[in-house]
Amino acid sequence: MHKKISQAPTLLSITAGKISCCIFRVPKSFIDINGKSYQPHIVSIGPYHQGEPHLRMIEEHKWKYLGSFLNRIKNNGLGLEDFLKAVQSLEMKARECYSETIHLNSDEFVELMVLDGLFIIELFRKVLGVVKSDLDDPLITMTWILPFFYRDFLRLENQLPYFVLECLFDLSKFPEEKPSPTLATLALHFFNNTMQRPDEDIAKHHNLRGMHLLDLVRSSLIPSEIRDHRVNANTPTQVIHSISKLRRAGIKLNSVKAESFLVVKFRRGVIDMPTINIEDFMTSFLLNCVAYEQCHSSCSKHITTYATLLDYLVNTYKDVEYLCDKNIIENNLGTDAEVARFINNLGKDVGFDIDACYLSKLFNDVHQYYCNSWHVQWASFKYTYFDTPWSFISALAALILLILTVLQTFFTVYPYYKS
Repeated sequence: MHKKISQAPTLLSITAGKISCCIFRVPKSFIDINGKSYQPHIVSIGPYHQGEPHLRMIEEHKWKYLGSFLNRIKNNGLGLEDFLKAVQSLEMKARECYSETIHLNSDEFVELMVLDGLFIIELFRKVLGVVKSDLDDPLITMTWILPFFYRDFLRLENQLPYFVLECLFDLSKFPEEKPSPTLATLALHFFNNTMQRPDEDIAKHHNLRGMHLLDLVRSSLIPSEIRDHRVNANTPTQVIHSISKLRRAGIKLNSVKAESFLVVKFRRGVIDMPTINIEDFMTSFLLNCVAYEQCHSSCSKHITTYATLLDYLVNTYKDVEYLCDKNIIENNLGTDAEVARFINNLGKDVGFDIDACYLSKLFNDVHQYYCNSWHVQWASFKYTYFDTPWSFISALAALILLILTVLQTFFTVYPYYKS
């Protein structure tokens, strides 16, 4: 027992609760729900999935990229040793970024950081044309590979500390890179090949820093207007209902343009929501952001809040169908039922403080509007009798029949009354 008492935890290290720890193993409960959404499919970055057999193909190309990089910089007075020394000085700080104890010796760990970090940076540069790539480079020319990179580079278990990437990036910049982009600009433009955000939105974040690439992209989606949100701790927040119930209370949903899909507003009975494209990349990205926000105690919970909002709104495929009809969701994933299942799984087993979230006021405003009896009664009447042409025709026919019956009764009784 004394021997076990003296042993430090390895699967969740004693440093895992520090702010500096930002790269976690995804909890098994999440994996049970969402399967392989958290595990790399073609490329391993960092120590967690190093050496797995199905990732060997890209592992070989990392060394090829490293060789071509060193060959390109050999006339600039730098060599492999310079990068190894630079990262070696960051080794202990980098190790503390991982929630598990990393069982690699110093040389192996530093080699891994340099190999994976330079591979990512070189791929960014080649895909974006900052440096020339080989015409026959299969990682760029084969159309099926890059979409997997977009997803794998943003999986929580597949990250390098951002300061390691910055160190390698700053050391590897050369005069021919004009104008010289920042690492944040380079990374966000790389992922924008699939996210398709306006260039001006990317330009706002040229000096943005994250804990790693996943956190960088996540942070770039949080506008200042909601990042600086202040919570009214004195007002308890209410849960809102599904779309089908909200519609019966006269609450509508409307698609709007905004800097980010996180900017959701409520006014005069209408919830304004920017369009979100639900497809393979976005589902993977959202799942890993929620996992990251759940594991990192000091991280804001903006994506978790948005995921919870969707989970509140969507109960069945009919709710997804309505969101698609309103252009709030672009469904490039599958059937409406599959999207509904994804949304419900996204919010499942998630720890969430509704009173401290950035949408707490919206939740309360929607709940208050929903509970207004006049709104509910009038909206329920319209929903029942005027929601479709057939229900309107039926209601109109019933009204005409009622009027005719009243008139018939009147003209039958009236002569007797006169006499």
